[in-house]
Amino acid sequence: MAVHRQPGTVLTDHTFAVPLDHDAPDGEQIEIYAREVVAAGREQDPLPWLLYLQGGPGGRSPRPAGRDGWLERALDDYRVLLLDQRGTGHSTPATRQTLPARGDAAAQARHLSRFRADSIVRDCETIRRRLLGEDERWSVLGQSFGGFCALTYLSFASDGLREVLITGGLPGLRSSAEDVYRAAYPRIEGKNRGHYARYPGDVEAVRAIAGHLRDTEVTLPGGGRLSPEAFQALGIMLGSANGSHTLHYLIEDAFVPGLARPTLSDSFLSEVQGHLSFAGNPLYAVLHEAIYGQRSVSPGATDWAAERVRRDFPQFDAAAALASGGPVLFTGETIHPWMFDTIPALAPLRETAELLAGREHWPDLYDPAQLARNEVPVAAAIYHDDMYVDTADSLATARAVRGLRTWVTDEYEHDGLRVSGGRVLDRLVRLARGEL
Repeated sequence: MAVHRQPGTVLTDHTFAVPLDHDAPDGEQIEIYAREVVAAGREQDPLPWLLYLQGGPGGRSPRPAGRDGWLERALDDYRVLLLDQRGTGHSTPATRQTLPARGDAAAQARHLSRFRADSIVRDCETIRRRLLGEDERWSVLGQSFGGFCALTYLSFASDGLREVLITGGLPGLRSSAEDVYRAAYPRIEGKNRGHYARYPGDVEAVRAIAGHLRDTEVTLPGGGRLSPEAFQALGIMLGSANGSHTLHYLIEDAFVPGLARPTLSDSFLSEVQGHLSFAGNPLYAVLHEAIYGQRSVSPGATDWAAERVRRDFPQFDAAAALASGGPVLFTGETIHPWMFDTIPALAPLRETAELLAGREHWPDLYDPAQLARNEVPVAAAIYHDDMYVDTADSLATARAVRGLRTWVTDEYEHDGLRVSGGRVLDRLVRLARGEL
């Protein structure tokens, strides 16, 4: 185990072998990487463990640089374990470069069907028993999709949990993928309205960029095509604390000044490439709708739900907006089939993604009956205007989990845990302990 020191912290690397399929424990094993973080000088203290589950799907754990962000508060009380969920980071990877070794697209899809929250929770339980011992419990902090995983944990393995803290991640227990996106598009439209009210000059600037992309073939530095639809996908930024401002600065520097013909700048294209590439998290795209699949809720396939539902919201049609003179609306946390045609990191996974979109009868991820009799302390931050997770779903789920305490706030956006300097985590810890 490698040990590193950073300002105020000691980091220890851990690698665990776990079954690819937990129902076949003697079969193929994969590796799960986790980084232990403890306050300097407290390495030998008997601190309780806090497992951090990152958002996603497909997001690796944070890479800390000392006692930064929410870790500043966490390390006062806990020994933290930052988990690279299966397929991400230093864990056995699942990307366009590694998946072909699994065989054809059907084999790849079968492989990736084991990368949802149910398998992640069973990985966590294997690690807990090895790291802490059979009878020791740990706390879990789940951000966004990590909160979804925490609800799965409470549903099927609550005996391993001391307390659960969730931020921006209470899913609808009975919401299908179609339900999720039907509720999402109005929220995304609201974020667009807010952005254009904040930066009214962006209405014409965005129309100019979208019109240019409609009339001109534009290729990103990584080789992908920047279509009007791809440009609209930058709206995923609108759900974070500084996302609207970041998007504005990107828009205002789009064109090279002083040229006879409109030309998008290299700096603009490079930055857009960084936002749209999916090279660092392909599972986010490949598995995004699968995280909502539950046979007791909707036994059929997710079938590109975001794309299908978008047809019922014609205000997001860029071509129609350009023709009518209206504002071009950005989209949000939505995955579309065209992404697997135009984005190099995703293109080799096109057939695999189609098979996953067509898969039926996904196992259930939540047990409402178990959650109704829950005995583990749970505290959740619900962001009042969260673009990524429906507030109504979160509140309904909060009512369905026995003993869950909520903090509903409009002080932060979906990334409140990251940007609050430990204040969100402190509030959740105190709620779970009954101090508030």
